[in-house]
Amino acid sequence: MGNKLICMSKEDSKNGGIIGRSKSKRGGSMSRRRSGRGSNPIEEELVQHKQQAAAALSMAIHQHHQLSQRFDNYGSMSRRIGSSTSSRRRPTDLSDPPFSTTTNNNKQLSPQALENIKTKKFVLVHGEGFGAWCWYKTIALLEESGLLPIAFDLRGSGIDLTHSNNVTTLADYSKPLIDFLEKLPEDEKVILVGHSSGGACVSYALEHLPEKISKAVYLCATMIADGQRPFDVFAEELGSAELFGPESKSIIYGNGKDNPPTGFMFEKQHMHGLYFNQSPSKDAALALVSMRQVPLGPMMEPLSLSAEKYGTGRRFYIQTLDDNALSPDVQEKLVRENPPEGVFKIKGSDHCPFFSKPQSLHKTLVEIAQIP
Repeated sequence: MGNKLICMSKEDSKNGGIIGRSKSKRGGSMSRRRSGRGSNPIEEELVQHKQQAAAALSMAIHQHHQLSQRFDNYGSMSRRIGSSTSSRRRPTDLSDPPFSTTTNNNKQLSPQALENIKTKKFVLVHGEGFGAWCWYKTIALLEESGLLPIAFDLRGSGIDLTHSNNVTTLADYSKPLIDFLEKLPEDEKVILVGHSSGGACVSYALEHLPEKISKAVYLCATMIADGQRPFDVFAEELGSAELFGPESKSIIYGNGKDNPPTGFMFEKQHMHGLYFNQSPSKDAALALVSMRQVPLGPMMEPLSLSAEKYGTGRRFYIQTLDDNALSPDVQEKLVRENPPEGVFKIKGSDHCPFFSKPQSLHKTLVEIAQIP
């Protein structure tokens, strides 16, 4: 059975009409309620991983609050962790069929389909810890379809030589993206795609160079509102400030223990369950040897977004429905509170659809590109 990709209008999103959304209150999705029945070692393992990840990030937040005046009071986050999703890769009956627009299985888009796509250049922005390398499947598929994908490393990521300890603001982190957009010809626009925390960079670009962006696509990403911080989205998902315990190895003190932490990086055993629960083992292995620590400063910085600039952008959101790092519940909340023009869903995808469901992601991106 092929993946079902669902597009919803902005009006549907405002009405809370996201398909498959549970009506239960705070932390009350059906999957979370099921997790409380009986004792399942696999479920308990994922819960433990999420709690440990929450501990690491919550400790970083707490210490920023204590040691640095540059961040606002972070407050208390009391959402309880729970999930019935296994932290190990499970067999799934949801296929990821090759994308084709012609009867002879040629992946090249038909001339008519290409003609309907006004903006053919895609700029792919990676999320926390990743780099341009994570888009390798998406780049190949877009190129085979006759489109023009571009991916690059944000500051302190991938093969960028900047040490992540020196990346302290969202402006620093996003500079490669902003530099690229500023150098575009005056009449040229791009479709901007941001994964995970890369959504904050997409929003930052929409605020500063809206005239260069034809459409902004948030891929299981931090599509936050004015005044919010990228970290807030993950903090709500991963748990409360009360969950952190002993000092975690995930926290990086680039300037010494007497100063605020400069970054974080999940331990490998946590990444498997949070990011790659449906991804091929080879892609997970590639990621685990390629990911770098995440600069903490940009994640802690509130975004300043205006209706005159950011508000005029055409935004689309792609939800991943088997995501352990940013659950469907949290993604739906982002859509409700900051409604985009359209919402798409990919079944069977973990937090890395460019690994777990590359064909479905490709089809969705082409569909968004074809929207007039």
